[in-house]
Amino acid sequence: MSGAKKRPAGPPTAGGPAFLVVGKVRRPHGVHGEVVAEIYTDFPERLSPKKAIYLGEKHGKLFIASQRPHNEGLLLGFEGVTTPEQAGRYRNQILSIAASEASELPEGEFYFHKLLDLEVVDEAGNPLGTLTEILETGANDVYVVTASAGRELLLPAIPEVVLDVDLDAKTMKVRLLPGLVDEEGKNS
Repeated sequence: MSGAKKRPAGPPTAGGPAFLVVGKVRRPHGVHGEVVAEIYTDFPERLSPKKAIYLGEKHGKLFIASQRPHNEGLLLGFEGVTTPEQAGRYRNQILSIAASEASELPEGEFYFHKLLDLEVVDEAGNPLGTLTEILETGANDVYVVTASAGRELLLPAIPEVVLDVDLDAKTMKVRLLPGLVDEEGKNS
């Protein structure tokens, strides 16, 4: 189940987010008003020149004037921002895109916010709880499923465990691997 990464969702749906976080401005860089940006999206092409980007909690709209790789992030220039002092106003601001501009994902891949709050059931249809959190690890993501009693079940987001995701029905069917859950239904 790759694909459940920190990526924005497709077009916004009722109750879905209007903006999706794609990165964060770290600091000004150089003398021409560029900023160093940490990138959270798997689609950095969203941050190409002429594209709109929204900064901070108020989602101030700017247009990207330039983009180039820099260490493990990007250097971004914004239209109308030409000095380090102007760029400094955006230090530590979150970068977002409009949810309506999000890319479609390949079949079998999902955006995090589409998976959160899904009802998780086992192969027999028995309820296990609600998917409440997604942990990113080196090997694969881990889904945190919280039962009504508050007990948490950790499930690796791998094809052997995640059998089906039905966004319309808001359900995820999973196979519990031997050793994953003890006889009382708790994580081992």
